[in-house]
Amino acid sequence: MSAGDHGATQPNSQYEEALSTISSLITRRVRADGKNMGDQFDLMFQYIKMLDLEEPISQLKIIHVAGTKGKGSTCTFVESILRTSGFHTGLFTSPHLIDIRERFRVDGMEISEEKFLAYFWWCWNRLKEKTDEDVPMPTYFRFLALLAFKIFTAEQVDVAILEVGLGGKFDATNVVQSPVVCGISSLGFDHVEILGNTLGQIAGEKAGIFKHGVPAFTVRQPDEAMCVLEKNASELGISLQIALPLDVDMLGGLHLGLSGDHQYINAGLAIALCRSWLERTGQIEGFHVDQSSSLPKQFVEGLARAHMQGRAQIVPDQHLITKKDSDMRETNSKPGELIFFLDGAHSPESIEVCARWFCRVIKEGVQFHGKVEDEKFNGKHITVRGFSESAKYEWKVPDFSGETSAQFLLFNCMSVRDPQLLLPPLINTCALSGVHFHKALFVPNQSAFNKVSSHALPSNDPPDVDLSWQLTLQRAWDSLIREAKGLISFILVYILDNVNSNYALPRNFSLTKLGTNGGKNKDSNWKMEDNKDCHLSDVFPSLPQAIKWLRDSARQNPSVRFQVLVTGSLHLVGDVLRLIKK
Repeated sequence: MSAGDHGATQPNSQYEEALSTISSLITRRVRADGKNMGDQFDLMFQYIKMLDLEEPISQLKIIHVAGTKGKGSTCTFVESILRTSGFHTGLFTSPHLIDIRERFRVDGMEISEEKFLAYFWWCWNRLKEKTDEDVPMPTYFRFLALLAFKIFTAEQVDVAILEVGLGGKFDATNVVQSPVVCGISSLGFDHVEILGNTLGQIAGEKAGIFKHGVPAFTVRQPDEAMCVLEKNASELGISLQIALPLDVDMLGGLHLGLSGDHQYINAGLAIALCRSWLERTGQIEGFHVDQSSSLPKQFVEGLARAHMQGRAQIVPDQHLITKKDSDMRETNSKPGELIFFLDGAHSPESIEVCARWFCRVIKEGVQFHGKVEDEKFNGKHITVRGFSESAKYEWKVPDFSGETSAQFLLFNCMSVRDPQLLLPPLINTCALSGVHFHKALFVPNQSAFNKVSSHALPSNDPPDVDLSWQLTLQRAWDSLIREAKGLISFILVYILDNVNSNYALPRNFSLTKLGTNGGKNKDSNWKMEDNKDCHLSDVFPSLPQAIKWLRDSARQNPSVRFQVLVTGSLHLVGDVLRLIKK
């Protein structure tokens, strides 16, 4: 196969050209429903004919997965299980975090640049030649789905695992007419402007991937969603089966490759999908799959080896370790410790799950290192100026004398999302675990919605950017934190007066006893002193400047472990990974 007339340029410029070309297909999403014929969903079948993919796609043995939360994790578990079991696998997921080739994995590896370019131009040139005003070029995600079909059929994979991009019924992946098995992961509220604003409407869109005669599995769902899923399955004459969460004892002492208690739900669904696929393709012999008692060795190893970037991922910042600093060498001081905890959660439910994971892992880490986290923050600051000669901003680097760890939030989300729905689960879940963020940092994404990112790093000093959304997020955060502090102070006073007068206060809290009424503790008066110099949050005009601030802070506080939760947007997570891994 030839990549077309693109051999005169260097490989890097070829790749950049392909990314620029595919970016031309990006449009803003619209609601796909019956009123607009699924945003002309039927065009997908014409594109498949243009690419001569009808017969090859019909030969693929496909596992199709939709859902709000966990569909990507479920697909990752499925791929890892079947690959470990000896099958030649293809995996199509979205979105990508750093490189678009992450979406197309063969045998667990993203496709090479050489193969990507060859398959890309093969599809692009044929579609350009055959499309017209009546049948225009496919939109961005539809083209990617077509490209995935081309890759998996050409590579002759044994199994193709397809993650739905958005919804189900009108998703580009739903051109598949006869998958081997379908799955629906946990449902919740997301993309309501496109899928509908009730769980029933959302479930109806997801159930659109069900096919007559094709087994369907799901996990435990809210009643409203489950009723709709069961109704859609019944109308197709199929039985919707419930996959139970994986029992941790079935792993034989190993751990899931993807972190978080919620992953046992996704793992249970993945096991059910793999078992059904093996049965329906006649490959079950040699695999004793009884989720109630034991799992095949290949299943356990596959679950343990699964890996997914940007979901419950922990990345220490190697920059502080590898950066040569003559002053540190001379003084033999530590460079500081900065650890990023990344999770692309962007719905209220997934944000809460993310918060639980973050609290658990930082507490396990602190316990492992034998350190204590309840020393009181003293509120001192060291001022650092000028991130560059043209810098217009100034932020204060905190001095954490006596501290052993400090938690920060690095956050952004799409402007269609409501911070009053996303931020409270994060704040409340962390507070219940005794975790309080020293500061929240709000930044714009580096990647643009209308351009596929390249390997190139963004500038540290971007042109003027509109920060109005980040300022909105900051105001919401500060208001919620002040409300939370008031409630926490009330609880602390109760504890000091009625339970334990020597209770160690959390950081950032200072309560002064003003006196008692008649010498009775229960009637004592307290005053909360809020450190006015300790800002609750900051807005940075660019992500590189926020990372620079965190690195400077960690470097100037070498005895403190800086723990940064990055969440709210998969695009933000990808931007952070791109910056800290270079």
